[in-house]
Amino acid sequence: MFTDSSLRKRLFFLLGLLIVFRFLANIPIPGIDQLQLEVVFSQNQFLGLLNIFSGGGLSALSIVMLGVGPYITASIIMQLLTMASPKLKELYHESGEDGRRKFSRLSRYLTVPLAIFQAFGFILLLQQQSILPADLTTLVLVTNIIVIATGSILLMWLGELATEFALGRNGVSIIIFAGIIASLPGVISQFVFSYDPSQLPTIIAFVAIAIVTIISVVLITEAERTIPVTYAKQVRGGETYGATSSYIPLRLNQAGVIPIIFAISILLFPQMLINFLGGVDNAILQNVLGSMESFLANQVWYGVLYFLLVFVFTYFYTAVTFEPDTIAKNLQRGGAFIPGIRPGEATALYISKVLTRITFVGALFLGLIAVMPLVVQYYSGISSLSIGGTALLIVVSVVIDLIKKTDAQLSMKEY
Repeated sequence: MFTDSSLRKRLFFLLGLLIVFRFLANIPIPGIDQLQLEVVFSQNQFLGLLNIFSGGGLSALSIVMLGVGPYITASIIMQLLTMASPKLKELYHESGEDGRRKFSRLSRYLTVPLAIFQAFGFILLLQQQSILPADLTTLVLVTNIIVIATGSILLMWLGELATEFALGRNGVSIIIFAGIIASLPGVISQFVFSYDPSQLPTIIAFVAIAIVTIISVVLITEAERTIPVTYAKQVRGGETYGATSSYIPLRLNQAGVIPIIFAISILLFPQMLINFLGGVDNAILQNVLGSMESFLANQVWYGVLYFLLVFVFTYFYTAVTFEPDTIAKNLQRGGAFIPGIRPGEATALYISKVLTRITFVGALFLGLIAVMPLVVQYYSGISSLSIGGTALLIVVSVVIDLIKKTDAQLSMKEY
């Protein structure tokens, strides 16, 4: 890598961005009760999931505690709006690079109000958990909201710099990746100091499951179903072109970790309602909120709901981002066809059928990955043994992407 000056500059630029990010992630907002914070995080698996997507900033309640969460949420909302707005759909799919830049700009604009709203919601949550004082003045409250929201927007900017000038295809994923890797020393030290020799069989089983999980994540991330495509012969200027074969690669996991983010957003909503409406003096409302809280506190039902949401959202997001009709039209325009399948609508139906089948495997895998930490903790009873399946998925995806980018850069230099 270091023999290529361009690659070396990109690498050091990326390392510089990550150093800035980790510096910001260790600057806490004022007035935190650290002991109460540790208690709340040890008892709440959901906050641990949110901490993954904040890049590790939430566990320290740093000025970047929201991480890139608001930007991810804004991107998801914009992609969902493409289903309702033909203009946005054209901007995203058919307007080329310039259209995608405008689409990204709209996502950044939407990030600002979302960051402010989430900052306010988290401050209320921290006050109710006695992590922050309940008697914050208006000035201190507004200042904290501005600082937290600005930290999230700053991370969004760092992520986009990493996308444009560094090695990664998705700088936001690299920010999350850095937070996960940075948390490893703390997790290992917690495990070492709480080690009990009687739990050795459980630990061996945990290591075996972790290895199998990593191998599975690599295989599913790289797996694809290829659909053969043949280009018809074309005569131009007395010469014959075409009659070549190619294929359409359909990834087994088209959606990545987006369905898990969707599911977390949905599960966050009732908890935010419980926090916002907890002080309302209404017996019926309090009974409803109590039932919701009891349901979410039950790990079994919580895990089942989480799995189902991830499974459904995998199909949903794949349907939003992958359009068989568009592929069929492009193949027909280019004089290409799938052997044995008629061009046009029949081709679209065939691609859709294949996609539905392989998405089932991808959705099942993502659902299992999402609930794996809950299952491991439930059966082992060891809180420090938590296989972050979602974290593993992100880490493996980012590492594979970095390797591919590096290999591509080195191949270009060789050619």
